[in-house]
Amino acid sequence: MTTFDLGSLLLLIAAVIGVVNDRTLRLPRPVALLLGSLLVASLIIAGDAAFGDADMRERMRDRILDAHLPQILLDGFLALLLFAGSLHVDLRDLRRRAWTVGALATVGVVLAAGLFGAGIWAVLHLIGTPVPPGWCLVLGAILAPTDAVAVEGLLARLHLPPGLRATITGESLFNDGAAVVLFTAALALTAGRTDVVGHGRLAEAILIEGAGGAALGAAAGYLTYRVSRFTRDSSLAVTISLALALSTYRGAVALGVSGPIAVVTAGVVLAWALAGKPAEERWRSTLFTFWALVDDLLNTFLYLLIGFLILAIDLNWQGLAAVALAVPLALLARLASVGGPMLLLDLRVPGTARAIGVLTWAGLRGGVSIALALLLPETPYRSLLLTICFGVVIFTVVVQGLLLPRVIAAFYGTQPPAG
Repeated sequence: MTTFDLGSLLLLIAAVIGVVNDRTLRLPRPVALLLGSLLVASLIIAGDAAFGDADMRERMRDRILDAHLPQILLDGFLALLLFAGSLHVDLRDLRRRAWTVGALATVGVVLAAGLFGAGIWAVLHLIGTPVPPGWCLVLGAILAPTDAVAVEGLLARLHLPPGLRATITGESLFNDGAAVVLFTAALALTAGRTDVVGHGRLAEAILIEGAGGAALGAAAGYLTYRVSRFTRDSSLAVTISLALALSTYRGAVALGVSGPIAVVTAGVVLAWALAGKPAEERWRSTLFTFWALVDDLLNTFLYLLIGFLILAIDLNWQGLAAVALAVPLALLARLASVGGPMLLLDLRVPGTARAIGVLTWAGLRGGVSIALALLLPETPYRSLLLTICFGVVIFTVVVQGLLLPRVIAAFYGTQPPAG
């Protein structure tokens, strides 16, 4: 099976899942795609077990693992998805919540990783599958960032105060940068390097990479806007915006600053510069239409791949027990990492208690966590850490995603949307 064959098969499966879901369950598309791909993967596993032959599963597993998914997700999908999501951010609302978003995307990420890492270390000792503290911290860093793709898709259907919506969206877009820095530092610690932490080195790295990425992205976004004024050919919007997203991301990586923050900032600045200018309306309309299609297509592949990755992990009772304990632990770590900065730093968020509750439940994990998990080197702990990561991601997307409208209704007294 070639990569083209695999892509064609995934599109066919996505189309079938989409039609069935639209005619019956009417679930949010990310949830439907993930559940559908999990069902197909489970049927493959069951079929191989029934016929006493694991040939189909092994072939699919090898094809998935040989597809360089971490690089595709982190270097390709992530740049495009973050750029697509950033175009819908209201810069005015984001500026009003800048301190909150900044605290959650940095301090919150470090808190979430540390608390979950310490908790999962204790939990794994409890069930008799101990993992060194360094690798537990690596897992904490993997699960610390929330997923902008899933969050944006679900929030589009819900009624929220603009400030809270901007906080949730902004955090999910900007926290990937700190998470990647923390993941890299945690991996270095497991290799015996102690020079990456202490004496403010980690905070310095997060600050430098984040500020550098933001500066590069702002410059690239504004330069692209200026270029758009030299042409009235709206079809060029597609080429120019693709060049902006990919070159900004790769340029940031080459310069040693945060690629995710750079591409998000570029998209936010470009959308802000184009807004409200009649002369650029056709250019802007073409741009938004194209990126809506890109967003939908990449989302489709992403959630199908997450479901099929169950073929690449070995399930056993220790792994399932670890997942069952890791899920509430992830929620508690998320609650502390959101509530801590908001209360201790006096961020003056209206309705702080309700905002903390919604932010906690809206902390869905997704593609970034999966990509980072697949970068784990071969160690005796890799299989267990992958199982925990996939289990938490699946729970957050399916359970938290489906219940998010009711959680918001409980806190803000609004009815969840029908269907």
